[in-house]
Amino acid sequence: MPTAYAKCFDPTGARYGIPTYPWRMAPHGYATRRQLRAQGLRPGGQPIAAQVMVFNRRGGTPRVAFLYREDLALPVRPMTSRKWGALALAMLARRTCPRCRLDVGYCIPTSHGICGLCLVAEEQRAA
Repeated sequence: MPTAYAKCFDPTGARYGIPTYPWRMAPHGYATRRQLRAQGLRPGGQPIAAQVMVFNRRGGTPRVAFLYREDLALPVRPMTSRKWGALALAMLARRTCPRCRLDVGYCIPTSHGICGLCLVAEEQRAA
């Protein structure tokens, strides 16, 4: 048994406190948050049931993904009209340039903080 596999295989939870499986070796009936979401489910307040672990080849540090039981998962709550409105306002704020106050049609990068037109104008002024 390879050492990386041995480090990750703990189905009783004696070493890590919860059942631990190597990458792609978790038993059926468990899923990550993303996998649950793809199925239209959510954890629904249940505790973490198990984890999947893989060790990084270079640094030797483990990466962990928590698993939840699919049979205890609840359906995703539907979006209400107020939530859709709040999301639309948040996206409008991300698309609005703080300098020229225009909706530029794309999310403004946080590295610059202003739209492309204002960035070009600022570079021309600096030159």
